[in-house]
Amino acid sequence: MAPEAVLLVVTDPPDPLADLARVLAKHDRVLSTGTWLDSLRFRTHLASMFQVHPTSVEAQILGEHGTSEVFVWSGVRIGGVPLKEVALARGVWLEKLREGIERDVRYANIAIIEGNEASQYGIGMVSARIAEIVLRDERAVLPVGSYSKRFGVTLSLPSVLGRGGVRETFEPELASEEERLLARGAETLRKAAARAGASEG
Repeated sequence: MAPEAVLLVVTDPPDPLADLARVLAKHDRVLSTGTWLDSLRFRTHLASMFQVHPTSVEAQILGEHGTSEVFVWSGVRIGGVPLKEVALARGVWLEKLREGIERDVRYANIAIIEGNEASQYGIGMVSARIAEIVLRDERAVLPVGSYSKRFGVTLSLPSVLGRGGVRETFEPELASEEERLLARGAETLRKAAARAGASEG
Protein backbone atom coordinates (compact mmCIF):
# COMPACT_ATOMS: atom_id res chain seq x y z
CA MET A 1 0.00 0.00 0.00
CA ALA A 2 1.04 3.62 -0.57
CA PRO A 3 -0.94 5.76 1.91
CA GLU A 4 0.57 9.04 0.64
CA ALA A 5 -0.13 8.28 -3.04
CA VAL A 6 -1.93 10.68 -5.34
CA LEU A 7 -4.80 8.91 -7.08
CA LEU A 8 -5.70 9.85 -10.66
CA VAL A 9 -9.08 8.84 -12.07
CA VAL A 10 -9.17 8.54 -15.84
CA THR A 11 -12.20 6.34 -16.55
CA ASP A 12 -15.38 8.12 -17.69
CA PRO A 13 -17.13 9.77 -15.96
CA PRO A 14 -13.93 10.84 -14.19
CA ASP A 15 -15.35 13.49 -11.84
CA PRO A 16 -18.06 11.42 -10.07
CA LEU A 17 -15.67 8.45 -9.94
CA ALA A 18 -13.01 10.69 -8.37
CA ASP A 19 -15.55 11.63 -5.69
CA LEU A 20 -16.21 7.95 -5.07
CA ALA A 21 -12.46 7.23 -4.90
CA ARG A 22 -12.04 10.14 -2.46
CA VAL A 23 -14.71 8.73 -0.14
CA LEU A 24 -13.23 5.23 -0.29
CA ALA A 25 -9.63 6.44 0.14
CA LYS A 26 -10.63 8.79 2.98
CA HIS A 27 -8.32 11.57 1.74
CA ASP A 28 -8.37 14.44 -0.78
CA ARG A 29 -5.28 13.48 -2.82
CA VAL A 30 -7.59 12.34 -5.59
CA LEU A 31 -7.58 13.92 -9.06
CA SER A 32 -9.55 13.41 -12.21
CA THR A 33 -8.12 14.18 -15.62
CA GLY A 34 -10.93 16.71 -15.70
CA THR A 35 -11.16 19.15 -18.56
CA TRP A 36 -7.49 19.41 -19.44
CA LEU A 37 -7.81 17.34 -22.63
CA ASP A 38 -10.92 19.32 -23.57
CA SER A 39 -8.97 22.55 -22.97
CA LEU A 40 -6.10 21.37 -25.18
CA ARG A 41 -8.59 20.59 -27.94
CA PHE A 42 -10.19 24.02 -27.46
CA ARG A 43 -6.79 25.70 -27.87
CA THR A 44 -5.91 23.58 -30.91
CA HIS A 45 -9.17 24.41 -32.70
CA LEU A 46 -8.73 28.13 -32.01
CA ALA A 47 -5.11 27.99 -33.17
CA SER A 48 -6.16 26.31 -36.40
CA MET A 49 -8.90 28.86 -37.00
CA PHE A 50 -6.56 31.83 -36.49
CA GLN A 51 -3.50 30.13 -38.03
CA VAL A 52 -1.24 30.45 -35.00
CA HIS A 53 0.64 27.93 -32.86
CA PRO A 54 -1.48 26.43 -30.01
CA THR A 55 1.02 27.66 -27.41
CA SER A 56 0.07 31.21 -28.42
CA VAL A 57 -3.55 30.56 -27.42
CA GLU A 58 -4.78 30.96 -23.85
CA ALA A 59 -8.10 29.13 -23.47
CA GLN A 60 -9.66 26.73 -21.00
CA ILE A 61 -12.73 24.69 -20.26
CA LEU A 62 -13.86 24.38 -16.65
CA GLY A 63 -16.39 22.37 -14.63
CA GLU A 64 -17.41 18.91 -15.70
CA HIS A 65 -15.64 16.70 -18.21
CA GLY A 66 -18.87 16.11 -20.11
CA THR A 67 -21.78 17.80 -21.79
CA SER A 68 -22.10 20.55 -19.17
CA GLU A 69 -18.46 21.64 -19.45
CA VAL A 70 -17.98 25.43 -19.57
CA PHE A 71 -16.02 27.06 -22.40
CA VAL A 72 -14.48 30.20 -20.91
CA TRP A 73 -14.76 32.36 -24.01
CA SER A 74 -14.44 35.54 -21.95
CA GLY A 75 -10.88 34.57 -21.05
CA VAL A 76 -9.60 33.54 -24.49
CA ARG A 77 -6.44 35.37 -25.53
CA ILE A 78 -4.31 34.98 -28.64
CA GLY A 79 -0.82 36.30 -28.04
CA GLY A 80 -2.24 38.09 -25.00
CA VAL A 81 -4.89 39.89 -27.10
CA PRO A 82 -8.59 39.29 -26.26
CA LEU A 83 -10.35 37.05 -28.78
CA LYS A 84 -12.94 39.72 -29.66
CA GLU A 85 -10.20 42.06 -30.87
CA VAL A 86 -8.44 39.39 -32.92
CA ALA A 87 -11.74 38.23 -34.45
CA LEU A 88 -12.70 41.80 -35.35
CA ALA A 89 -9.34 42.40 -37.02
CA ARG A 90 -9.65 39.15 -38.99
CA GLY A 91 -13.31 39.64 -39.91
CA VAL A 92 -14.35 36.46 -38.08
CA TRP A 93 -17.95 36.11 -36.90
CA LEU A 94 -17.58 35.00 -33.28
CA GLU A 95 -21.03 33.47 -32.82
CA LYS A 96 -20.56 31.07 -35.72
CA LEU A 97 -17.01 30.31 -34.58
CA ARG A 98 -18.23 29.49 -31.06
CA GLU A 99 -20.94 27.13 -32.24
CA GLY A 100 -18.56 25.21 -34.50
CA ILE A 101 -15.72 24.90 -32.00
CA GLU A 102 -17.97 23.91 -29.09
CA ARG A 103 -19.58 21.20 -31.20
CA ASP A 104 -16.22 19.89 -32.43
CA VAL A 105 -14.65 19.84 -28.95
CA ARG A 106 -17.68 18.33 -27.16
CA TYR A 107 -17.96 15.49 -29.66
CA ALA A 108 -14.27 15.06 -30.50
CA ASN A 109 -14.21 11.63 -28.87
CA ILE A 110 -16.89 10.31 -31.23
CA ALA A 111 -15.13 11.73 -34.29
CA ILE A 112 -11.78 10.27 -33.17
CA ILE A 113 -13.27 6.82 -32.56
CA GLU A 114 -14.95 6.90 -35.97
CA GLY A 115 -11.66 7.85 -37.60
CA ASN A 116 -9.13 5.80 -35.61
CA GLU A 117 -11.35 3.20 -33.93
CA ALA A 118 -9.74 4.29 -30.66
CA SER A 119 -9.49 7.40 -28.51
CA GLN A 120 -6.96 6.41 -25.87
CA TYR A 121 -4.01 8.38 -27.21
CA GLY A 122 -5.11 11.85 -26.11
CA ILE A 123 -6.12 10.82 -22.61
CA GLY A 124 -3.01 8.65 -22.34
CA MET A 125 -0.83 11.67 -23.11
CA VAL A 126 -2.66 13.81 -20.55
CA SER A 127 -2.44 11.09 -17.86
CA ALA A 128 1.30 10.65 -18.43
CA ARG A 129 1.87 14.41 -18.25
CA ILE A 130 -0.14 14.71 -15.00
CA ALA A 131 1.95 11.93 -13.47
CA GLU A 132 5.12 13.72 -14.56
CA ILE A 133 3.96 17.04 -13.09
CA VAL A 134 3.17 15.39 -9.75
CA LEU A 135 6.44 13.44 -9.60
CA ARG A 136 8.52 16.50 -10.49
CA ASP A 137 6.51 18.82 -8.24
CA GLU A 138 6.25 21.25 -11.18
CA ARG A 139 3.38 23.30 -9.74
CA ALA A 140 1.92 23.80 -13.20
CA VAL A 141 -1.52 25.42 -13.36
CA LEU A 142 -3.96 23.18 -15.23
CA PRO A 143 -7.72 22.59 -15.37
CA VAL A 144 -7.73 19.19 -13.66
CA GLY A 145 -10.48 17.82 -11.44
CA SER A 146 -10.23 17.92 -7.66
CA TYR A 147 -12.71 18.26 -4.82
CA SER A 148 -14.02 21.82 -4.47
CA LYS A 149 -15.38 22.85 -1.07
CA ARG A 150 -17.21 25.72 -2.73
CA PHE A 151 -19.13 23.44 -5.09
CA GLY A 152 -19.16 20.31 -2.89
CA VAL A 153 -18.01 18.06 -5.71
CA THR A 154 -15.02 17.22 -7.91
CA LEU A 155 -14.76 19.49 -10.94
CA SER A 156 -12.10 21.33 -12.92
CA LEU A 157 -10.79 24.74 -11.98
CA PRO A 158 -7.32 26.16 -12.74
CA SER A 159 -5.27 24.16 -10.24
CA VAL A 160 -1.68 24.30 -8.99
CA LEU A 161 -0.54 20.71 -9.42
CA GLY A 162 2.53 19.21 -7.81
CA ARG A 163 3.69 16.61 -5.34
CA GLY A 164 0.74 15.73 -3.12
CA GLY A 165 -1.77 16.60 -5.84
CA VAL A 166 -3.65 19.88 -6.15
CA ARG A 167 -2.03 22.45 -3.87
CA GLU A 168 -4.36 25.35 -4.66
CA THR A 169 -7.19 26.24 -7.02
CA PHE A 170 -7.87 29.58 -8.65
CA GLU A 171 -11.26 30.99 -9.51
CA PRO A 172 -10.89 33.06 -12.67
CA GLU A 173 -13.09 36.02 -13.45
CA LEU A 174 -15.96 34.65 -15.53
CA ALA A 175 -18.77 36.22 -17.50
CA SER A 176 -22.14 35.98 -15.71
CA GLU A 177 -23.38 33.31 -18.14
CA GLU A 178 -20.21 31.26 -17.59
CA GLU A 179 -20.73 31.49 -13.81
CA ARG A 180 -24.31 30.29 -14.25
CA LEU A 181 -23.22 27.37 -16.44
CA LEU A 182 -20.49 26.40 -13.96
CA ALA A 183 -23.01 26.31 -11.09
CA ARG A 184 -25.41 24.27 -13.22
CA GLY A 185 -22.64 21.83 -14.14
CA ALA A 186 -21.71 21.45 -10.46
CA GLU A 187 -25.32 20.54 -9.69
CA THR A 188 -25.23 17.89 -12.45
CA LEU A 189 -22.06 16.48 -10.91
CA ARG A 190 -23.53 16.45 -7.38
CA LYS A 191 -26.43 14.36 -8.64
CA ALA A 192 -24.03 11.98 -10.41
CA ALA A 193 -21.90 11.66 -7.26
CA ALA A 194 -24.99 10.88 -5.21
CA ARG A 195 -25.95 8.11 -7.65
CA ALA A 196 -22.44 6.70 -7.34
CA GLY A 197 -22.69 6.72 -3.54
CA ALA A 198 -20.09 9.49 -3.18
CA SER A 199 -22.21 12.37 -1.94
CA GLU A 200 -20.32 12.85 1.35
CA GLY A 201 -18.41 16.16 1.69
